[in-house]
Amino acid sequence: MSKIGRRPITIPEGVEAKIQDGVLELKGKIGVLKVRLLDGVTAKVENNSIKFASSDDSKQGRANWGTTAALARNAVLGVKDGFTKTLEVEGVGFRASMEGDNLVLNVGFTHPVKYAPLAGIKISLEKGAIKIFGIDKAMVGQAAAEIRKIRKPEPYKGKGIRYQGEIIRRKVGKKVAGAGAK
Repeated sequence: MSKIGRRPITIPEGVEAKIQDGVLELKGKIGVLKVRLLDGVTAKVENNSIKFASSDDSKQGRANWGTTAALARNAVLGVKDGFTKTLEVEGVGFRASMEGDNLVLNVGFTHPVKYAPLAGIKISLEKGAIKIFGIDKAMVGQAAAEIRKIRKPEPYKGKGIRYQGEIIRRKVGKKVAGAGAK
């Protein structure tokens, strides 16, 4: 039995859910998301909740049950409030700016790096932090990972682009030889 799949998902006020042709469609104040029901999973919408069940008792069917429930739970939260990831730019002379919808990063290369966001993703800058907003949790995480990949934080000085609150393990640099050493 899937503990995640067994729990019903309550549909908050302002969110509509319907199942049609093996696709769960969720409409909210922010947008619309569709979640495809994986093989071996059935769903019902009743009494402001979505309930999932496994139609076959195979190992893959039970795994799909929990996965589909988790994806649907994220979609409900996404159309209701959306998801946000925050990145920090750390380093002397490192900065980020916006050029229309595109993000322009000056992070120590000979040229500025432009990042065009994926469809459905909004990027904004606030006090040296890059805020990524969207209704699809996977797309927000993907955009944040792509931006971080442009200049990962290095372990000696900690310069680069990092997630907010991320702790970088620092390495000790070269040690200066003592004055008496020959």
